[in-house]
Amino acid sequence: MVKCIGKSVLKGIAIGKVYIYRKKEHTLTKTRVEDVQGELKRFEYAVNEAKGQLDQLYHNALESVGEKEAMIFDVHKMLLEDEGYLEDIKAMISDNCNAEYAVKETGNRYSQMFAALENEYMRARCADVLDISNRVINVLMGVGDASVNSDEPVILLAEDLTPSETIQIDKSKALAFVTIHGSANSHTAILARSLNLPSLVNTEVVLRDEYQGKMAVVDGYTGEFLIDPPEDVLQDRIAKKNEWLRETENLKKLIGQDNVTTDGRRVNVYCNIGNIVDVERVLQADGGGIGLFRSEFLYLGRDSLPTEEEQFKSYKEVLEKMNGKKVIIRTLDIGADKKADYLGLEAEENPAMGYRAIRICLDRPEIFHTQLRAIYRASAYGTASIMFPMIISVDEIVKIKEIVENVKKELISENIPIGDVELGIMIETPAAAIISDELAKEVDFFSIGTNDLTQYTLAIDRQNQKLEHLCDTHHEAILRLIKMTVENGHKENAWVGICGELASDTSLTRAFVDMGVDELSVSPTYVLELRKAIREI
Repeated sequence: MVKCIGKSVLKGIAIGKVYIYRKKEHTLTKTRVEDVQGELKRFEYAVNEAKGQLDQLYHNALESVGEKEAMIFDVHKMLLEDEGYLEDIKAMISDNCNAEYAVKETGNRYSQMFAALENEYMRARCADVLDISNRVINVLMGVGDASVNSDEPVILLAEDLTPSETIQIDKSKALAFVTIHGSANSHTAILARSLNLPSLVNTEVVLRDEYQGKMAVVDGYTGEFLIDPPEDVLQDRIAKKNEWLRETENLKKLIGQDNVTTDGRRVNVYCNIGNIVDVERVLQADGGGIGLFRSEFLYLGRDSLPTEEEQFKSYKEVLEKMNGKKVIIRTLDIGADKKADYLGLEAEENPAMGYRAIRICLDRPEIFHTQLRAIYRASAYGTASIMFPMIISVDEIVKIKEIVENVKKELISENIPIGDVELGIMIETPAAAIISDELAKEVDFFSIGTNDLTQYTLAIDRQNQKLEHLCDTHHEAILRLIKMTVENGHKENAWVGICGELASDTSLTRAFVDMGVDELSVSPTYVLELRKAIREI
């Protein structure tokens, strides 16, 4: 037996044969071309073809795994439109170099440049540059994407998987992913979680041909990858997998049950979604409502701002499907790593703390005004609430409420029906948590975004692999800020929820109930597991 240890990205057990996934290797040599204009046209065709492929990948990902993961392909398209990258390739071709070699050399050079940067997020883009370069080379050479040539589902073992490779793999053929490189925050890990595949990254394994077809186990609980395990070990993991499956089936018995502790304390369990497709997952999981509807999906993967009518139809569809259950729509949270070229946002050294979210909306009120009109129009068709991200002051809320009142007056004067809409804010900055006693006087509810709150409180970039061991989501400072926010909210009759990753951490559920948290909003996958934890308190 070969035992390897990796970083687990999703709990669960996968048992099956190993399939070594090898990338297509291109042996490219530099050749002289005489028809420079013809070669430039060939390159431009390949770039446009690659963009079309990325658009298709974006829409495929949007349907299968959601808006957040689909954004990966928007990033790739942006890189493929970078003027410096394109001009450097064209300069080499103009110097009588063949297009394939020019793309390869430029891609390698840009990848090395990204890898040398101090910023962890930018360093991670070196893999993306290589991905887009290989895509263009494949088009130039008439080579299709790699596929899994297997008659049965397998455990894919690879050096690494690009986002485009991950999303294109036939999911009926994949039991799990195991990669030598990558991190728990990599694009591939995010996609694996969205696809509900137990997977390991950063695994201490060597790609050996002799592993092909061997029986193996991926243990998402322990992070173990076992190749050719002896019969007793295999039977032990089969039993563990069966137990996991039984637990999963038992959780289904909780569908229709209340989220109530044994002594009668009720906690609402809602769901986070990124697009309209996710609503079906919420209903199947028996979510009590939608605690975070990320509206960014309407703004990404397109060339212009969505119209009021487009937004209205989307919000209306979600509200109608939820049939009276609460839907909390977060206003546009764009910026940082979420880009929309048509907004003309400048590159920033520290985008996570830059020009984003409510800062853009208040600075460009015409965008904000259109979205609010669409939400209020849709509110007549269900139970809608609105929450505003990245708040740091009372002044911001005052400005928001002025705009909201103007929108409501407009719609009423136009005889357009609107619903009774709750207004809330996200508590995701330490500033907001500390002055939550003042903020609570202005709103109906708080929703604590623990991902950014953790990052800003600990001063740790959550994308930085070197700091993973320091990123303590259970840090006393974070728990105190949450407790303070709940207490301050309740003093002013504002209810308080949590919509970040910590909401699904069942080791903290009791602590949150003790603090008085009113609502926990999680991925639909975790609804029943969280319900079980609440009912056992």
